[in-house]
Amino acid sequence: MKKIVVNMVSESDISVQGHGVHTAYKEMVAALEKRNDVSIITGDFNHQTDCDVVHLHTIGFRTIHKLLQRGPVKVISAHVVPDSVVGSIIMAKYWLFAFRWYVRLYYNRADLLLAVSDDAKRDLLELGIKAPIEVFYNFIDIHKYEHSLVSRQAIRQQLSIPDSAFVVIGAGQIQPRKRVDCFIAAAKALPDVHFVWVGGMPFGKIAAENNNMKIMIKNAPSNMHFTGIIPLEDMASYYRAADAFCLPSEQETFGLVIIEAAAADLPLIVRDIADYDETFGDDVLRAHDADFVQAINTIRNDSAARAKYQKSAQRIARRYDSEAAAERLVSLYRELITDTANR
Repeated sequence: MKKIVVNMVSESDISVQGHGVHTAYKEMVAALEKRNDVSIITGDFNHQTDCDVVHLHTIGFRTIHKLLQRGPVKVISAHVVPDSVVGSIIMAKYWLFAFRWYVRLYYNRADLLLAVSDDAKRDLLELGIKAPIEVFYNFIDIHKYEHSLVSRQAIRQQLSIPDSAFVVIGAGQIQPRKRVDCFIAAAKALPDVHFVWVGGMPFGKIAAENNNMKIMIKNAPSNMHFTGIIPLEDMASYYRAADAFCLPSEQETFGLVIIEAAAADLPLIVRDIADYDETFGDDVLRAHDADFVQAINTIRNDSAARAKYQKSAQRIARRYDSEAAAERLVSLYRELITDTANR
């Protein structure tokens, strides 16, 4: 069978990293590169590429000539829906109407859109997208996150956290939408628990409320640790150093960090939002603002509850492992190539 040549495109290769889209892109590239029926080309931004498929993960101006290239089929992973920029980028509400128009125009050029969640697909349909849409969840190589006592001890030592301490980890960009303020509030309420937030502000001065975020970090209690942006390959070590994962974010198109934490066998505490209904369901412990402290204490003090949500995390990890997802993705590529050839 002929190899499929895929030009995998993400502007995070040449610009801002430290966010979920870049992680999803790198995981997809890594999964496909393990196969012998696919050849992957990454980067290559300066000209159009001889390939069967152009698969886009970002939708900035640097990718437009790839989108308009004649010949290869166009697949777009729709990580971004218009509402996801509100609470992420400064003054988004004032230019959201123009962004909606641009996203609609861009996505409608695709031969296939891969919505990263059922909720994202609904948002795309409401936006007026006419291109074919498949729900295709993000995935990871779960084996990279397996337990390592050496990693656990090394990160705790690096952060000056005692071996005996209970550690709660959160991850993602520091921005209003992620509700890091709730994470800090829990740290203040539980001074004997250590809280670690992995991530920073990769978009710098254009990040929403960036000055307020810096003040919030500066005034955080001593049991609250901010790592800043770290290399993707180091993420597993930070998860291994923790005992529970908590993400108080108010909006997620998917929540890739949740899968990463699940693969590290951590009980998962998230905000009770509709975004997780189809993706994670009852396998996560859901909370609202006032409930996060109680939820953390439940995992910390109730061994039966901790074991229950660890098993739930294992189910999530198996559900979103990369091997099966890569198989489905290659099948979608072949169907698109065949359909296009038969038109």
